Amino acid sequence: MSEARVPKLRIPAATKALIEAVTNKRARFVLDAIVRNGMVSTEEISNAGYDHPPRAAQDVRDLGFPLKTLKIKHSNGRSIAAYTLDAEKLQALNLTGRRTLSKKERQKLIDDAGGTCHICGSQVNLQIDHRIPYQVSGDSNAADQNAFQVLCGSCNRKKSWACEHCPNFLRMKDADICRTCYWSGSDSYTHIATVEERRMDLIWFGKTETDVADRLKREAKVLG
Repeated sequence: MSEARVPKLRIPAATKALIEAVTNKRARFVLDAIVRNGMVSTEEISNAGYDHPPRAAQDVRDLGFPLKTLKIKHSNGRSIAAYTLDAEKLQALNLTGRRTLSKKERQKLIDDAGGTCHICGSQVNLQIDHRIPYQVSGDSNAADQNAFQVLCGSCNRKKSWACEHCPNFLRMKDADICRTCYWSGSDSYTHIATVEERRMDLIWFGKTETDVADRLKREAKVLG
C-alpha cells in the first residue's frame, strides 16, 4: 500500500453511468464517495454503518470496478486504509460486472437446496453465493445450479474472510483448487483455503433439534 492523498479523479462518463446503475447499497456508498472525494477511507465506510470495510470494497471489485488500496494518515496521526479507483485499469477494463440473479432464480436455488445452508444446515438468512469465487472464475450461468451454493449469512461471511486470506484467491486463482476447498461445499474437500484442515459446522434448529443437542451435551459431559 502507498501512503498518499489522492486528488480528485477524472472518471469517464461511461464509468459514471455504470456507477449510477449500481444498486448494491454498500458498493454504491464506496463508489459515490470516491467520485466525490477521490477516495474513501475505512473509517468513513464504518461511520456510514458498514461494519466490515474490506467486504464493502470487495462488493465494488465484484461488480468489476478496479480498486486500489492506499494508506493514509488519520487526523489523530494513525495510519488507516483507503480505497480509490485504479485509473490505469479503468481505461482498459470492460466493466460487465457480476450478473444479479433474479428473485425467482434465487428462490429456486434455495428450494432445490431444501431451504438450508449447504455448510451448516441453518435455515435462517439464506443467501446465494458462487461456489468458486467470482474473482477466480468469473460469473456463472444461473442454469448451472452446481455453480452456486446456498449459505446462511454467517457462513457466507466466514467464507468471504477465508477467501480474502487464501493464497489461491490472492495469487494463483486456480479454479480446481477452489473446487476441492471446504468452502466450495465439496463433500470430498481436501483443504480449507489451501490449509490441510478438517472442519464440521452443525446447527440444531427448532425446539425438537435443540432438545437433542442439549441431551447430547449432557451425555457427553457425563461420559467425559
